[in-house]
Amino acid sequence: MTQTLAPAPVKPAMGLGRSRRLLRAVAIVSCGPYLALKVAWLAGSHIGIPDGSPLLEHRASIAVANSITVLMDAAVIVLALVLTRPWGLRVPAWLLALPAWVATGLLTPLMAGFPIQLLVSALGGTVDSTDGDGKPFLDTWVFGVVYTGFIVQGLTLGALFVLYARDRWGHLWQGRVWELPLGVIGAAQRAVAVAAAVLALLPLTAHVLWACGSTAGLGGTRIADRTSDFYVMEVLYAVFLAMAVTGGFLLAFRRGRALSVKVPLALVWVGSAALVCWAGWLSLAPLTDIADRPTALMNLAYAGEMIVGILVACLGVHFLAERSASRKRRTA
Repeated sequence: MTQTLAPAPVKPAMGLGRSRRLLRAVAIVSCGPYLALKVAWLAGSHIGIPDGSPLLEHRASIAVANSITVLMDAAVIVLALVLTRPWGLRVPAWLLALPAWVATGLLTPLMAGFPIQLLVSALGGTVDSTDGDGKPFLDTWVFGVVYTGFIVQGLTLGALFVLYARDRWGHLWQGRVWELPLGVIGAAQRAVAVAAAVLALLPLTAHVLWACGSTAGLGGTRIADRTSDFYVMEVLYAVFLAMAVTGGFLLAFRRGRALSVKVPLALVWVGSAALVCWAGWLSLAPLTDIADRPTALMNLAYAGEMIVGILVACLGVHFLAERSASRKRRTA
């Protein structure tokens, strides 16, 4: 099939208008409450931590976790600068895309989950801010402050990244799915998409069952701690799996021919990032001695999600690389 796409434009200089300055300022300021809390805890403060909290019992591992999360949130400030400064256009693509992808994966489930959890709670859902032994974990206000900051970070960083990506790579996702050529390695892409769909069956089935109230494969503490928040997140994990698999399928099999190329790419980007980052985070959380050890089925689900996310992300990377090379050949 012949491509009907225009040649790639000359890389533009980044214009820093008022909207981008505002988004950058809001993104940076929104990091303040979280960083202040983490630094205070590292300095020995107990602000927001009630007496009896397990956070006070494992100081060494919690200090390490807090240090890592401080660096992660500080990276948001660096990203905001890279996305709004002219020198940011000279940063290697992978060096920017990887942290932006990780930020998407970590922030998107929070951005989607926290408002829904609040709504469900307002409608009579159950909320539990204690650990498995009934001990208070954090003061309630901490969750509101931290998650609100994460949502603002996600919205502002997302907007800045879209603007940046449009300036630098917008030519790679022009057109409709039907315009995409079926290359000689189309079979390999389709095989990867099918493998991702098959591997997604186990974690998808597990999350759907847990969202419907099943206790199969859950630990005793997790079963006792199930609240409306738990069910909301289980539904979202299933949604992210569906997004990733659907996006990969659309790209590999060129389905949804009338869709803009942006649609499958967005599904691949968000779905794969959420799967890899949150499954990885949940797998590593028990190392802090605070989170419960996952069961064998939970570990299988997390591993399956990470593999699916990686496979789908590879499809997206390959698509962009193939399209970039195709454009270079057309303009040579």
